[in-house]
Amino acid sequence: MVNELLLGGLNALREYIAAHVLTCLVPAFLLAGGIVSFVSREIILDYLGEQANRWKSFMFAAGASFFVAACSCTVIPVASGLYYGGASVGAAFIVLWVAPATNILALVYTSTLLGAGMVTSRIVAALTIAMVVGWVMSAAFRPERKLSNPPPTAVTRGPIIARERAVLLGLVLLSLLAPNYVIRTGPYLQKVIVWAVLTAILSVYAARRLSRTEIGMWLRETWWFVRVIFPLLLMGVFVVGVIGKLLREEWIRAWLGGSSLRASFLATLIGAVSYFATMTEAPFVHTLLKLGMGKGPALALLLTGPGLSLPNWLAIARVFGIRKAAVYVGTILVLGTVVGWLFGNFVFGR
Repeated sequence: MVNELLLGGLNALREYIAAHVLTCLVPAFLLAGGIVSFVSREIILDYLGEQANRWKSFMFAAGASFFVAACSCTVIPVASGLYYGGASVGAAFIVLWVAPATNILALVYTSTLLGAGMVTSRIVAALTIAMVVGWVMSAAFRPERKLSNPPPTAVTRGPIIARERAVLLGLVLLSLLAPNYVIRTGPYLQKVIVWAVLTAILSVYAARRLSRTEIGMWLRETWWFVRVIFPLLLMGVFVVGVIGKLLREEWIRAWLGGSSLRASFLATLIGAVSYFATMTEAPFVHTLLKLGMGKGPALALLLTGPGLSLPNWLAIARVFGIRKAAVYVGTILVLGTVVGWLFGNFVFGR
């Protein structure tokens, strides 16, 4: 039994490293380092900082996150890059939630498999949760941020990012999106080749357009994110693989039917500890629905499956602190349960 559990963890780790490190995490870390290094701190403070209008900054963060197709682990470098670049804790955690839970590609796939009703519910529920999460995190931690990181007394306005640097970050983003979401079929080697070609192009561009000082700053910021986040991601993926071996399909069928609070909570909890790469949650939920899972719990799993994961918990605690991670995860568990119950009983019906 112990050997089987260890094998499950090692297999999960092997699959994660093979399928995510090169084409997902490397570009994500480079993007995070680029945000901290190149994006104007003053402009971030204007749009997403503590002194910006709270609800406008929340809506801006949520709207922009629809176009960041990232899983719960890949988005951490991006959100933390924004946070350490000057964004408010509420706006950063909205990005952390919306990008994996409700990005545009996952929504299209959800609509194809589960229908317009489920995808509309997913959008409404995710945005509602995002606004509550932003408010809770800001209310809980805004005084701390104001003391530790006071805003500048005078803001010099200028472009949010220089043109050469914007092109560079665009190439990094392309190296993240193209291998994983443009090439959906075919062997994994094709994705690696596309990633390698785009990475070579951005490397040549960086060498020609950026100074050595700028490149060094960018790589130092990138390495900070790698050093802090990556080891915990690997540890969390291993634990999830072990948990996956312990769960039995018949248990899920027996406990996730109907629209009770218990069913919604269990679906939320399963989603919150399991690792789902973005868009993989839709076929999984589709299968469970055919086996008798209630639509309310299905919605809860659709949201928390890609939006949270055990590796995500650990990395958030390391990057943002244990208190922020505890408040964020606890808030999502409560909101996911309530949303699943409400939609299951009053939108989808029994």
